[in-house]
Amino acid sequence: MLLAIDSGNTNVVFAVFDGAELRGTWRASSDSKRTADEYAVWLTQLMALTSLTPADITSAIVANVVPEALRSLTTLCRRYFGADPMVVGSPRVSLGIEVHMDRPEEVGADRLVNAVAVHKRYGAPAVVVDFGTATTFDIIGADGAYEGGVIAPGINLSIEALYMAAAKLPRVHVRKTDRIIGKATIPGMESGIFWGYIGLIEGLLKRIESEFGQPLKVVATGGLAPVFAEATDAIEEIDGELTLEGLRLIHENNRQEGGDT
Repeated sequence: MLLAIDSGNTNVVFAVFDGAELRGTWRASSDSKRTADEYAVWLTQLMALTSLTPADITSAIVANVVPEALRSLTTLCRRYFGADPMVVGSPRVSLGIEVHMDRPEEVGADRLVNAVAVHKRYGAPAVVVDFGTATTFDIIGADGAYEGGVIAPGINLSIEALYMAAAKLPRVHVRKTDRIIGKATIPGMESGIFWGYIGLIEGLLKRIESEFGQPLKVVATGGLAPVFAEATDAIEEIDGELTLEGLRLIHENNRQEGGDT
């Protein structure tokens, strides 16, 4: 079985695949100070709840955007699961796609993994909207190549910045409001946050497609994708497992090609 790890700025997601079947996923908050031992205690107990043991794991793959966390995650794979992990971004790991960027090494591993997955699952050209710590728009060409993207502040970062910068404004939650025009401070903030973000999504997607010159399949992922997708026709598909599926596909392709194991 494959242990896939998606290490982001906010959360680390662990998943176990048995072939193409997803057996379980577990999420922890990102903490670069967390040790391999701490991860192991937490993860193995959760795996046991679904009758999985460390001995079931035969291989591993990691996509990481927090450099300080990589050592603990690779040590976890080696020490507790007996698997030397593939690391997305390593020269030994082939993505199977071209990256048409001025500085390919600067593209987040999760964004490239999403590109691999969306091309396989939905075809291309396409754009992935990922609602994470940042909200990213990643464009995949007809041949599957990563063509570039847009990075906007994540919705929760925007909420926190508003709360921290304005003394009289409270912290609010993301929710769809029935009215655009608020009759009090909190409804006004909720409307501005939600519908302002809808405007950002729709506006950027329209401009991206216009500049790209072709219709694009729009696939959303990330925890808040369902919240926003229900309020706009601009998003065609929601796939909460897109990054994990991309990791599985990359691992499978490299194993077949005789690459890193």
